[in-house]
Amino acid sequence: MKALRWHGVKDVRLEHIAEPTVSQGKVKIKVEWCGICGSDLHEYTAGPIFIPTEEPHPLSKDKAPVVLGHEFSGQIVEIGEGITNVKVGDRVVVEPIYACGECENCKQGKYNLCNKMGFYGLAGGGGGFSEYASIPVEMIHKIPEVVSYEQGALVEPSAVALHAVRQSKLKVGDKAAVFGTGPIGLLVIEALKASGASEIYAIELSEQRRQKAEELGAIVINPQEYDPVAELYKRTGGGVDVSYEVTGVPLVLTQAINSTKSGGETMIVSIFEKEASIHPQTIVLQERTVTGIIGYRDVFPAVISLMAKGYFSADKLVTKRIKLENVIEEGFETLLKEKEQVKILVKAE
Repeated sequence: MKALRWHGVKDVRLEHIAEPTVSQGKVKIKVEWCGICGSDLHEYTAGPIFIPTEEPHPLSKDKAPVVLGHEFSGQIVEIGEGITNVKVGDRVVVEPIYACGECENCKQGKYNLCNKMGFYGLAGGGGGFSEYASIPVEMIHKIPEVVSYEQGALVEPSAVALHAVRQSKLKVGDKAAVFGTGPIGLLVIEALKASGASEIYAIELSEQRRQKAEELGAIVINPQEYDPVAELYKRTGGGVDVSYEVTGVPLVLTQAINSTKSGGETMIVSIFEKEASIHPQTIVLQERTVTGIIGYRDVFPAVISLMAKGYFSADKLVTKRIKLENVIEEGFETLLKEKEQVKILVKAE
């Protein structure tokens, strides 16, 4: 079958590999749609970040080259021995976190903080940029008929956004700012709407992405026209309750922290390629909080339920659909060159 495999920085190849088989505790799915994630781009331009290269990953038992793709949907075509909770023909999405189940974080239910945590589609085992995938059944979530396969490919990134909002101190009626409105930033806006934020500000350089944010109901601020911190202070009367940093740009992190009111909170949602320096006084003197999140936990069912009600719409967020054989030039390279792109979905056929 065809599969996209990571070999090194800027060395991603569409190759023919053996079609996966099922074993006990696994299901085989025919992949329908897979989204290109910012993490995939980070691996493409600056990896390895999550990809094991020297030693096999302790849970997947795999190392580079690995098949990429962790935001995907599909239909079950075969099930392994001992599986009773899903069946052939079920429409599903994948929650791609590897967790050991034995470390202290796993015992506390914080499986996304597992000491050996990895992502299916980054840490090995297979991936969504392929025609078929064999997946541990515990990663599988069924989706209803009202949630399309395209919507299904957005469940994973939407889970990141919803987890970021859930982990924050945001309360119904609070004011929030989202710094960066790429795919995750736009999904954070949707999660904030679902969580009852009264005002949602979006700080974004790209005109096209500002338009997307505005379509989703955010109040947009162009940082080329305004000092975003001063403008947020002015519009909110002293700063937002919670800010969300979704750019991975060091300067923007400082802006996000400074944009919050006394006692406010900044959520770091990005994966940073470089160190970011901040002055502790910006936190200390206003008793602010800075919190990081990685991935998600226990939110896939809530995301799927919200999708069934119209949130996280693929029609509003997907800007391009391509075939697997074109994923490098029309997917990865396009996302690097065209900042108006939001979410590109790849059809595995």
